[in-house]
Amino acid sequence: MLLMLLGCLLLFGGIFAYKFIGRHMVNQFIDNLALPAATVTSATAQFQYWKEDLTGIGTIRAVNGVEVTTEAQGVISAIHFKSGQHVRKGDLLAEIFAEPEKAQLQVLDAELRLARRNYVRIKTLLGRGVTTEADLDSARSTLDQVVANIEVQRARVDQRVIVAPFSGVLGIRQIDLGQNVSPGESVVSLQQLDPIFVDFSLPEQKYALVKAGLAIQLTTDAFPKNTYEGRITAVDPQVDSASRNFLIQATLENPQHDLRPGMFAQVSVKISAQRKVLVIPRTALAFAPYGVAVFVLEPDKDGEHMIAVKRFVKTGEERGDLVEITQGLLVGDIVASSGLLKLRNGEKAVINNQNQPPESADPTPENS
Repeated sequence: MLLMLLGCLLLFGGIFAYKFIGRHMVNQFIDNLALPAATVTSATAQFQYWKEDLTGIGTIRAVNGVEVTTEAQGVISAIHFKSGQHVRKGDLLAEIFAEPEKAQLQVLDAELRLARRNYVRIKTLLGRGVTTEADLDSARSTLDQVVANIEVQRARVDQRVIVAPFSGVLGIRQIDLGQNVSPGESVVSLQQLDPIFVDFSLPEQKYALVKAGLAIQLTTDAFPKNTYEGRITAVDPQVDSASRNFLIQATLENPQHDLRPGMFAQVSVKISAQRKVLVIPRTALAFAPYGVAVFVLEPDKDGEHMIAVKRFVKTGEERGDLVEITQGLLVGDIVASSGLLKLRNGEKAVINNQNQPPESADPTPENS
């Protein structure tokens, strides 16, 4: 029995030992097996001269834009405009019922005529020595009071007439005929559309580059194929302490009234400054939680392959397919521009540039 147990133990032990040794040798063979060189495309880090590009996001604003409101309380007796109508300064927009005020003005006109006759009569009598200076002063005071009351009443009548404060385009009517309105209630929006303002912000680092008179270009999502040109007319003298941006205002001609207040706009300021930058394609960047890296391709000793060396870099501005490298590369360094997922630090690579990624700072879509 002991011999049988010992024989089984030796048999199964031999089998397990054979399996373990075989697996270990296979793993060793795989670990020592040379991986095929990864095929990648390459790009060379090179200098380019980029124009300083000052771009910002802005909001279009009317040169003059208000909600026309009422100054008096009463019932709307007449409406003289239509929604969306073009009006000129002083055009009559609406009237509030004002018959009692006009009647009171007629009463004051009658009092004025009487006060003038009394003043002339007393002045004549004073010249004859029949009356006194006090009577003349009293008549003069009465006349002045009536004149002042007439001015006040005329102002009240004028408050019941609503006119356009400046030329522009009206919005949607907010009142109806017969409506009882209160002071300050909105009648209609009025916007002056030509010329028109755009307000936008830039970071404080660009403050020295911006001044009044510089040309700007503007695009909007409403008219993506159109480009509008204008000039900077004002630069805010202070920088916002929260955002560290400063406000700029530009003026544009808007004869077709394409641009409307409240529109979102992309603004580009045209300046002549240039700077020298080291660039590579954006596809050459490998992003990781601990930084941005590239694979620099260096010649292998065998002369047939390249060795991929991972190097961390710092990036700057991006334009089109290119990105600025501020630290980590030198001009002339060859980097892998595609196939990065196949690369490992220190592994071999083969360059095949038959289908290189695009490398343009101002790419144009194929269907444009």
